[in-house]
Amino acid sequence: MVTQEQRKRQLAREKFLRQQQRRTSARRKARMRNSVIASVLGVVLVGSGALYAAGVFKDDDKANAGSETSASPSAAATSKAPDPCEKPAAGKVKTATWKKEPAMTIDKSAEYTMKLATTCGEIDIALKTSAAPHTVNSFNFLAGKGFFDHTKCHRLTNEGIYVLQCGDPTASGSGGPGYTIPDENLKDKSLKGNVYPAGTIAMANTGQKNTGGSQFFLVYQDSQLPPSYTPFGTVSESGMKVLKKIAAAGAQPADPTTGNTAPNATVVINKATVTKS
Repeated sequence: MVTQEQRKRQLAREKFLRQQQRRTSARRKARMRNSVIASVLGVVLVGSGALYAAGVFKDDDKANAGSETSASPSAAATSKAPDPCEKPAAGKVKTATWKKEPAMTIDKSAEYTMKLATTCGEIDIALKTSAAPHTVNSFNFLAGKGFFDHTKCHRLTNEGIYVLQCGDPTASGSGGPGYTIPDENLKDKSLKGNVYPAGTIAMANTGQKNTGGSQFFLVYQDSQLPPSYTPFGTVSESGMKVLKKIAAAGAQPADPTTGNTAPNATVVINKATVTKS
């Protein structure tokens, strides 16, 4: 016969076991989530024994060989929805790369805006010039060279984090300008509780410091992320409507080669421009 005291001990043991199970499960979920974040926003590209940033490859055409990306389980596959976007404008993606970050040419005290004229509508972005001058200067340089023109936005995530990722001329998740830029503005006042609020535009990277290239992501719904991705602008209200239209069309299953979950919508940047206000 089980005494009352023995019953109390048994209940206490069961409670302890339940607590341990919950803690183990929480740690497992945290590890999985961190892995997902790295795979969604970070791309590792290895060449000649060096580790390059997301969106970085060598100046020659052979650099794309051997590049690899990890799968992105955070982007839940959805059924194919009607494409809400127009056909891309005529033109070809440029393949030029540069060996080093461009010299600073912007006025750090001035205001700059970026316009992405996409097949789904115009996305206007107010850039945070003084807080992220290297990033804004790089985008000013690349836009002026037509680097983003005719490029596809290659990844849409719609579970866990909610972003549209663009800026890769190869549309594979491993392309870029050939140089890296430093992280900036990681203590931006908009980043509260490790949340990148809807309307943020931020740099993708490899998960390592100072590895930004040309790939960026647009947040269409508040997303919990560590403050490791340079926030360098804010999308306008009309631009948010375009992003939500793209998101509503859903994402494709992960590509077995690249791991990308491409948007169902045909999102192509016909023209990118950076303008001093």
